[in-house]
Amino acid sequence: MTPSKKTITITHRIEDESPLPKLSAAWRWWLPPAIIALALAIVFTDPFIGDWDGLDYTISAVNGTPSSMALGRILFIFANHGLWLVARTLFHLPAEQAYLLFKYAVMAQCPIAVVACWTLARDVTRSIYTATVAALLVAVSPVFVIYSGQVMTDVPSVLLVTLALLIHFRGLTSRRMWMVLIGAMLLGAAANIRETATFYAPWLVFAPFVSGWKFRRREILWTILACAAFLFMAIVPFATWYAMDLDGYRVAWKGWRESTGAEIARHPVELRNLFPYFVFFLALSPMAVVAVPVASWQEWRERRLTPLLLLALVGLFANVLLFFNYSTVINWRYFLTGLTALVPLSADYFMRSQTKLIGNVRHAFWSVIAGIVFITILCGIYLRPISSEYVKKRIETKNYLARLQLLPRDAIVIAGGQTIAVNYWHGIGAGDWQTIGTGSGWPGDNLVSEIENYLNQGRRVFLDADPNWWSPCGWQKSETRAITKIEQHFHFRRVSETIFEIRPMNDDSAHDAPQLERLLPEKRPGELRGCPALDKET
Repeated sequence: MTPSKKTITITHRIEDESPLPKLSAAWRWWLPPAIIALALAIVFTDPFIGDWDGLDYTISAVNGTPSSMALGRILFIFANHGLWLVARTLFHLPAEQAYLLFKYAVMAQCPIAVVACWTLARDVTRSIYTATVAALLVAVSPVFVIYSGQVMTDVPSVLLVTLALLIHFRGLTSRRMWMVLIGAMLLGAAANIRETATFYAPWLVFAPFVSGWKFRRREILWTILACAAFLFMAIVPFATWYAMDLDGYRVAWKGWRESTGAEIARHPVELRNLFPYFVFFLALSPMAVVAVPVASWQEWRERRLTPLLLLALVGLFANVLLFFNYSTVINWRYFLTGLTALVPLSADYFMRSQTKLIGNVRHAFWSVIAGIVFITILCGIYLRPISSEYVKKRIETKNYLARLQLLPRDAIVIAGGQTIAVNYWHGIGAGDWQTIGTGSGWPGDNLVSEIENYLNQGRRVFLDADPNWWSPCGWQKSETRAITKIEQHFHFRRVSETIFEIRPMNDDSAHDAPQLERLLPEKRPGELRGCPALDKET
């Protein structure tokens, strides 16, 4: 039986010289996934800023200084700072509303990122059907959806990495060296949005020769120049700022290094991390991730190493490296790193296998779309309770300013899980509060002496004993136990239902009892049941 022309479209590969439809002419294919992505971003937009990193980014963008984390996220921070300056000048946008500007800027990039993914998949598979499936896999990725409505670097990173790969690949196939260099430079620039973009470096090394370049002096030279351009754009912005030490940046960055060391000690990289690693990886895009092994094997068996397979292997390599980052086992968003590169191969596999099974390319296409919709609905049902809990926490952080306004503007605040909220509102100028922090900022056995030092300096110290901020699980459990022991060292004066001012023992006017023992894990059996098994022992 002779295959139809539509079936042949699916079997096209890079070596096929048939022209691809222009982006403007193919709008019926890429527009639906882009609209779906934007609609989901609007529906699931964060009620405040997003993960705690987003609060740091917002403070940095308002103040015009890089983040102290990693390479400073300089491109992301200063792009938002430029938006902030324009909005403040033209529309008098107050600092406390700046996060809305940054959040909607990320949301606006969401459909553009999906269109970029569609274009890249179309170029490497030479199929608009496969490209549409790939774009839809990105649009409905649970991680992509959640972070499309937050002041976070993840979606902008997906956009710039995809554009970089697209331009670089087009440069390789058309032998336009200026496009090769621009693609490499954009990929390096993406490291200044999110450092995991550097994991795509192997693409720059191997893609030229997989795409048809010969192993000759000229081609080797251009490959080396592209790698040099990539490294220059990745490292120089941060290195320049660090060398200039503007606003005491070195001290802040070294503080981040020390904090990271403490976090690594608290969350060591161990073999038992494999389970949460695979769970988070699967949650990235269940269909795409499950298909990668068999799709890779089939592609290799039939065509050996093609640009399509290399792209997927580089994306897989990028996500495998994440295992060696302690944060991966406590946060799923890092897996967006490899999504752009993984979906074209998975989409191609789905289309080819379904076309072979059904015998009609259009019917195969719609069967794959139906499968994506079905899996997406199941994921939505499963993740809804988790999403609701996240939304609740964001609202609490947003509203925490009301509690802070009950305190002196220069108070020392011990707020457990809301430490980041105190730092945020301080950072944008709503007050001058300082914290005895959580996590790496926690004084441990020196908690009592640190409180005493502040009191001896005439500073007023306040404790928010709300159980919601003091977790009975995980690494926070030790802090919760520590905070319950200070009741025997100080007197307390009630400020609100949960907030108490900590006073010296000789202050007889402070005689309220905060009853901190109620924060102990054994006093909260209902919450303790929701802890991971390793955290339940008391």
